[in-house]
Amino acid sequence: MSGHRGLRVIPTWRHGRARLYVCRPDGRTVAWYDRETARVHLLGEDRREDVLRALDPFLTGPVSIGPPPVPTPADLARLSLHPDDDLAPNRPGEALLVALDREEPGPLHRLRPDPRRRALGAEQTVGEALDALDGAGWYTLHSITLPGGDRIHHLVIGPGGLFAVHSLPARKQAVRIADPLVVVGRRGPVPLLRLLRAVADRASYALTADVRPLLAVAGPAGLCTTTPPRDVRILRASDLDSLSRLGGVLKPADVEALHAMARDRRTWQRV
Repeated sequence: MSGHRGLRVIPTWRHGRARLYVCRPDGRTVAWYDRETARVHLLGEDRREDVLRALDPFLTGPVSIGPPPVPTPADLARLSLHPDDDLAPNRPGEALLVALDREEPGPLHRLRPDPRRRALGAEQTVGEALDALDGAGWYTLHSITLPGGDRIHHLVIGPGGLFAVHSLPARKQAVRIADPLVVVGRRGPVPLLRLLRAVADRASYALTADVRPLLAVAGPAGLCTTTPPRDVRILRASDLDSLSRLGGVLKPADVEALHAMARDRRTWQRV
């Protein structure tokens, strides 16, 4: 992130495109640069020179400059969103990354791997697979923290509906599922599906839309479901691309509107 005369340049990834947003100190967007089209979209001419100076370190060739296309309601909501409240830039496992970066590894961690790193690896694997759906009209938001400490690992919004996705680390381990219990390797059973349903219910309340729970299992040696889970979709991380074949639930305008609502941190403060 850099700035010029109070302007900040914030990189984002949207619609499968890398964009640089130029924002005032209060978070309002004044312009953005689309790398793919090499075009700077100005929301006003009054800070044209300042915008170009702020973007100069990022520009590698000639660019075209002009006003943006007519914004949709979802675009207007996004443009008015303060960067501190925007969840779209979150990386897969953002909360774990921040927590691990803040801590100095103690003697115990040096002797025994931190289980959070295994969880982080699963979220990154699943997040990468979900981000690949972007070109099929889907959005994914990562690491949405809820009041009380719960967290939505990934929220997926697209033509096939909304899914609250939980990443389960299971590299080279057998996974057995008997609703609501999940057993990974030799560890004890955990009522994980109950937690998934509760988190999906909170997401449905926040977005006033049906959000379905999905368990994404990362790298299992085997996956056995003894009792068909009620209303929970279970997929290996390697099979998440199957979501791109789902449709008929949400129209593109609905997807845009729900994504604009879900990316606003304030949406999740009272669930």
